[in-house]
Amino acid sequence: MAKDPVCGMEVDEKKAKFRLVSEGKKYFFCSKNCHDEFNKKEPPSKKTSNEKTISNETLKNNIDNIKKVILPIKGMHCASCAATIEKSLKRLKGVSGANVNFASEKAAVDYNASAVKEEDIVKAIENAGYDVIQAGKQGSVTLKVRGMSSQHCANIVENALKKLDGIKRVDASFAVERAIIEYDHSKINIEKIKQSIKDAGYEPEDFKEESADVEKAAREKEINSLKKKFLCSFALSIPLLYYMIGPYIGLKTPEFFVDHIAIIQFMITTPIILISYDFYIKGTKAVVKAKTANMDTLVALGTGAAYLYSLAVSFLIWTGNKDYGKDHLYYEVAGLLLMFILLGKLLEAIAKGRTSEAIKKLLGLKPKTALVLRNGKEAEISIDDVVVGDIVIVKPGQKIPVDGIVVDGSSYVDESMLTGESIPVSKKKGDKVIGAAINKTGSFKFKATKVGKDTVLAQIIKMVEEAQGSKAPIQKLADKISAYFVPIVVIIAVISFVTWYIAGLGFVFALTIFIAVIIIACPCALGLATPTAIMVGTGLGAQHGILFKTAESLQKASSIDTIIFDKTGTLTKGKPEVTDVVEITSKKIDILFYAAAAEKRSEHPLGEAIIARAKAEKIAVAEPSRFNSITGKGIEASYKNKKIIVGNRKLIGSEKIGTAEIENTIRKLEHDGKTVVIVAIDTKIAGLIAIADSVKEHSAEAIAKLKNMGKKIYMITGDNERTARAIAKQAGIEEANVLAEVLPGEKANEIKKLQQEGSKVAMVGDGINDAPALAQAELGIAIGSGTDIAIETGDVVLIKDDLRDVITSMEISDYTIKKIKQNLFWAFAYNTLGIPIAAGALYPFTGFLLNPIIAGMAMAFSSVSVVGNTLLMRGYKSPKWA
Repeated sequence: MAKDPVCGMEVDEKKAKFRLVSEGKKYFFCSKNCHDEFNKKEPPSKKTSNEKTISNETLKNNIDNIKKVILPIKGMHCASCAATIEKSLKRLKGVSGANVNFASEKAAVDYNASAVKEEDIVKAIENAGYDVIQAGKQGSVTLKVRGMSSQHCANIVENALKKLDGIKRVDASFAVERAIIEYDHSKINIEKIKQSIKDAGYEPEDFKEESADVEKAAREKEINSLKKKFLCSFALSIPLLYYMIGPYIGLKTPEFFVDHIAIIQFMITTPIILISYDFYIKGTKAVVKAKTANMDTLVALGTGAAYLYSLAVSFLIWTGNKDYGKDHLYYEVAGLLLMFILLGKLLEAIAKGRTSEAIKKLLGLKPKTALVLRNGKEAEISIDDVVVGDIVIVKPGQKIPVDGIVVDGSSYVDESMLTGESIPVSKKKGDKVIGAAINKTGSFKFKATKVGKDTVLAQIIKMVEEAQGSKAPIQKLADKISAYFVPIVVIIAVISFVTWYIAGLGFVFALTIFIAVIIIACPCALGLATPTAIMVGTGLGAQHGILFKTAESLQKASSIDTIIFDKTGTLTKGKPEVTDVVEITSKKIDILFYAAAAEKRSEHPLGEAIIARAKAEKIAVAEPSRFNSITGKGIEASYKNKKIIVGNRKLIGSEKIGTAEIENTIRKLEHDGKTVVIVAIDTKIAGLIAIADSVKEHSAEAIAKLKNMGKKIYMITGDNERTARAIAKQAGIEEANVLAEVLPGEKANEIKKLQQEGSKVAMVGDGINDAPALAQAELGIAIGSGTDIAIETGDVVLIKDDLRDVITSMEISDYTIKKIKQNLFWAFAYNTLGIPIAAGALYPFTGFLLNPIIAGMAMAFSSVSVVGNTLLMRGYKSPKWA
C-alpha cells in the first residue's frame, strides 16, 4: 500500500485511478482532488536527464490515451456468447478491460488508443461471429460539419472526400451543416473521413442523435426478423405437429402422408433449417474461430444431429432398404425444436427490450429543437446547434433544451423526470435550469452553460448506460459456470448416448437421449439472471433520482451496515448564518470589519456567512494585504499593519493567546449548536462570532428510518465536539457516534478504523474534503448538489438534496439482489434437474423418457421466465414519506 502525499490516506497501488511520476518517483492518490493539489504544490522539477522527462511524458500520454467505448452487439444468444466475445477482446494488445453484458447486448471496453484502434475492437467482435451496431457499419455515416457557410464550402468538403479511395457518395449541406457519406468500410474508416474534412479546413463531429437511433432501429429490425422467422417456421411446423400429436388425440393421418412421409417431412423441415441458418453459422464460428462453444453450438448440434440422421434414413428408404421406415425419422424433432427455440428467442428479445426502458425514457426526454436569440432575432434551431453562451427562450409548456442559468423572467419548472421530485421548482434570475425539464407556467430566458454530452441529462444517460454494462460481483459464479457449461453439456450428452447404446437400447433411443440433453441445457437463463436485474435496478434508481455508477455499487449498497454522514452541507443545509457577535475588547462593528476583511479571500461557508453579515450591517469589506488559510483551524491575515486571526481554539492557542476568560461564553454558545469563531487583532481577542447551520428538513426522518432498518449511524465533522453533539442531537444521532474535530485528511482514517472492526461502511458527503472518505468507504454516496469532485469520487449519486434517498437507494439495492438470487436459484434448479431427466435418469425406475421437443419448449421458456421475474421489479413503489 502506498501513501497519498497530500492527505496521508493509504492507497492500493493496483487500484489507484490517479498516479504521477515526478523526478523518477511514483506517487499514488486517493482522488483527483489530491492529485491536482499535489500538482499545484509540487514545484517544476529540474530535469537532470531525458529519462525522467520521458517517464512523465509517457505517463501523461498513457493517461490521455486511455479510452472507453460502449458497443451495441447483435447476435448474442447466451452467456457463453458474452464470454466468447470477452475472450476475443482481451486477446487484443492495448485492451485493459472488457465487460460484455448479455442482457443489454453491449460491450464496454477500456483500451489504450495508442496501442489499439476502435476498428480493431470491432473486428475482434466480428471475428468471434457477432455484429457490432454502429454508425457507419452498414457503409453510411452522417457527420455534423462545423464551418460550412455556403454551397462553395459544401462543395469543398464533397470534393475532398470524393478523392478518397472507398467513398461511394457524399451529400454535404451547408444549411444544416451536415454531410451524409456512403463508403466501403473495408477500404476506409470514419477516422480517415473525419481527418480529410479537417484537412479541408472544417470541423467534423458525430451526429449525436444517430447512434441511439441506429441502435434502436437495429434492435427493432432484429425483433421483426425473429418474428418473421418464427411465423414462417410455425406455419411449416403445423403438419409436423399434426403428424406427431394426431394419433394420440384420435386424428387420422392421410394415407398419402404416411406413404410419402420421408419426402414430405424433408420438404417441410429443410426450409425451417434454412430459416434458422444463424444458429449453425454462429455456432460453428464460435468453435472454429473463438475455440469455444455457445448456445448456438448446442442448438446446431442437437437439431443438426436429428436432421442429418433423418436425412440418412430418408436415403435408405428412398433406395428401397426395408430395415428403415417412418419410425426412424426425426425430422419433426429438428423442425419443431427450431420453431420453439425461435419463439423463445423472440419472447426473450422483447422482454430484454423492456428491461432497458429506463434508458429509452431518458433518451426520449431530449428535446429536438431550441428557440434562441441570434443577431437580435428569435430563431428555432436544432438542439445540436446550441452553443455555450447562447440566450435561449423557453415558453410555457416547452422543454428546456440544455442546461443554463436564468437571466430574465421566472417560472415553475417540473424536474420530476430527472430528479423524481413531483413538486415543480420555482426558477428566477440567477437560478440553474436543467435540460429536458418542463417549463410549467411563465416564460423566461436563460444563458446556455452546458450543451451536448456535458448536460446533466447526457451525464445521467452515460452513467446509467455504464452501470447497466458493468458486472456485479454476484455474477462471477454464473460467468464461471457459463464458461464451462456448453462443453460439459456436450460431454454429458455423449456419455449418455454411449451408455444407453451399450446398454442395448439401440441407436435411435440413444440418439433421442443425446438430443434431449443437448437441447434442454440452457446457459441463457444463467446468463440473464444477474444483468437483467441490474438493468432494471439501475433504471429504477435513475427514475427516483439515484444514480448507481456500477453494478458493483448497486450490489454493495445491500450489504452496508454502517453509514457515516458528513455534517456541513449533508446533514445540515450548508448555508450557515451569523447568530451572535460577542464584544470582548472591540466593538461589534470592528469585529465584523476585521473578520470580514480576513475572510474575503476564503471560500469556506463560515467565511461566507461572516461576509454576508458584514454586508447586511452595511460594513464595507476591505481587501487584506496578506492571507493564509490553515486547514481545519482558520485564517491569518493582515490589514493596515494589523495582524488578524479568525479561527478556533487550536489556532488561537498556537499564537500563545489565552482563552480561559472567555471559555464559559464559548461553551454556552456551542451547547446551543453554534460554531464559535474567535477574532483576535494584534494578539488580543477582539470578540466572538457565533455561526449556526440548521439541520435539513428531512435529515432526522431519514436517520430514524435507517436506524429502523438496522443501520448504525455516525456523524463526522471538523467542528468542535459540543457543536457537533448539538447538531447530532437534532438529527437523532447518539453522542457516542459523533466523530468531531476531524481534519479533512483524517476522515478516511476514521472510516478505516470502523472497517477494521468489521463494519461495512457507506460515507455520505458533498464536499471536496469528503472525496478521500468517499473513496475509502465500501460505498461512497455523493449528494448531487455537492461539488463535482465529490460526485466523481462517489459510487452512488443522489441527484436531489434529500437524505431520504439514501434509504431508497438501499431498498432498490436489496430488492435487486433479492431478484438476482431468485433468478439464479431457478436457473440453477432448471439445469440441475432438467439435464439428468433428459439423460434418462428416471427411465430405469418409471419408464419416463423426456421427448426432445418438450425439452426444446422447456429450454425456450426458461430464459423467458427469468426475464419475466425480473420485469416484476418495474412495479416497485418508492417509500411513502410521512
